[in-house]
Amino acid sequence: MKVGYQYASPSQCIQEGGQTTLGLSPDLSRDEKVSFCGKLKHPLQFRDAMLMLREIVVSDTRQKPKERTDYFQWLDTEIERRVKAHKEYMPQVREGLQEQMDSCDMELSQKKNEIAHLQQIQRNLQKQLDEYDAWKDYYKIERDFWKFIKNRDYSLWFVLDPVITVHKDQVSFEAFSLDESIYGCLSVAMDEFELLQKPSLGTTNIDFSAKLEKEMQRFRSYTDVTLSVNPEGFTVDSDVVPEYVEKKIDLPETWIKGFNQVSSAAALSGLTLTLSPADLYDICAFLRKHKAKSSPRYMKWILEPQQRVQVVFEPFGTVLTLNAVYTGAQRREEKIWGRRRWLVAEKLIPLAKAFYVRILGFGMPQFIRADLGTMQMTIGFSSWSANDWVKGTAFNIMAGFTGQGCYADVYRLLKDRRCLTMEEIHACLPNESIDQIKAGVGMLFRRGEGYFDLEHGCVRFRHLINAPLPKMLYEVSPIETAVAKYSKLTFDNMKIRYTPKHEFVFTTSYLEGGSLPTSETELVIDQDGQITRINCSCKAFKRGARNLSEPCAHILALYVASYKLLKLKNLEFDKEYKINDIMEMLL
Repeated sequence: MKVGYQYASPSQCIQEGGQTTLGLSPDLSRDEKVSFCGKLKHPLQFRDAMLMLREIVVSDTRQKPKERTDYFQWLDTEIERRVKAHKEYMPQVREGLQEQMDSCDMELSQKKNEIAHLQQIQRNLQKQLDEYDAWKDYYKIERDFWKFIKNRDYSLWFVLDPVITVHKDQVSFEAFSLDESIYGCLSVAMDEFELLQKPSLGTTNIDFSAKLEKEMQRFRSYTDVTLSVNPEGFTVDSDVVPEYVEKKIDLPETWIKGFNQVSSAAALSGLTLTLSPADLYDICAFLRKHKAKSSPRYMKWILEPQQRVQVVFEPFGTVLTLNAVYTGAQRREEKIWGRRRWLVAEKLIPLAKAFYVRILGFGMPQFIRADLGTMQMTIGFSSWSANDWVKGTAFNIMAGFTGQGCYADVYRLLKDRRCLTMEEIHACLPNESIDQIKAGVGMLFRRGEGYFDLEHGCVRFRHLINAPLPKMLYEVSPIETAVAKYSKLTFDNMKIRYTPKHEFVFTTSYLEGGSLPTSETELVIDQDGQITRINCSCKAFKRGARNLSEPCAHILALYVASYKLLKLKNLEFDKEYKINDIMEMLL
């Protein structure tokens, strides 16, 4: 999708006396003209959090093939040069060549003297240029550099500007990594600011350049910093008119859909562990000192009730015992891939009061939320870098965000109220069912008009881009159609068993136009609501990774149906219940 951004000027830091203004230029092509101006109470925390967000934006952990074209070109040239040299320097022509070489040496010596003289003139001219206009050619050089990057590796051209949203209670910054495997959201509460003007609510993109990053690195504890989002742009006190900036970027579809899937995954139930900054430091320190060269490369979290959490690093077999205590009632073992991407949180260790790690299960994403007091940094990691937020697991289906639902009512409500929990949305729309409301919220996510706030457990309104999305990006996908089809057949042969380990075992078989089942599907969910085991006999599941990173439509349909039955009580251990038995219990 081709999107154009318009900025009145580049974002920049303006220093006047002892005051520093961090001026962020918003996108002028949006309907909502966002503006904000407030003095930061903790500029160093904001600096480190924003610099970490910048690291997320430019992060790319995909394996890159070695470029050897230059080597082979040099090799061909070298071979040709040596063959030619052998022919030219035959004994019968050596003397003639020696005379020519002597003549060339004399000529070369004269040329060197001339070059040295011209270089001295060039240095003198450069000194004069530097003295009077040091930044004259900066933007031309910068444009040439990005043009070189674009021609060299087109994928590196997608350094996408962060999305900033001004809410009633906070200012949030969202961003995705280049490989679309890491999501970052910095939420800054209004209590962090000494407001200098009334904010204008809304969402916009901001110009967050590498030059601005270097300027932010100069923030110190004695620096008074004002955050300003000004549609009119920024300039220093001079007669120079702010430079108008336009960007035209072909946004990848996966970048747009990824925001939807992140919100859907954040809404899923999971296990939350509270880690101290020392715990995360121990994890990052080990990852810094050890880099695995062979498989497997994962962290295995061993969770014993009322015991300290243990982390096993493979393939080293090293066991790290954290200070955090697992307060759950059931023993668990969780494997996490893509562990080196956790290093992006290192900058926040000295500033954070605590880290909250959200684990959703095997093959599922993880979330880390850093508590910085008046700021919260939420980082979402896909299960591994090759599996971005769009491929594999359909998180919106697992969260029940499917279909159109009452989208129009949800949109109007959230545009007016800006931030509501699911319970508050249902209270405001009493005539709509829970399923219709969830479907409406899911369509809001899909259209890029909202996101899920993991800290407060609420849905927040925000427009992802400055133009309506094409229908192809938010229409119902084939797997959703298949899930809707199988959901009607799920309860026909569904059976439930409750184990002594306090796990629900759901099984069903799907019959499609015949008496023989096309698939036998099994799903095991523990008492924390997490999926511990899945299996299906269909071809689609067998061809994939055979885990939750690539579920088939049968598994997703069974999960959607079974999630409503996890609150059943007084079930006997290892007794098999059919759906008729369950309906009698509910009635």
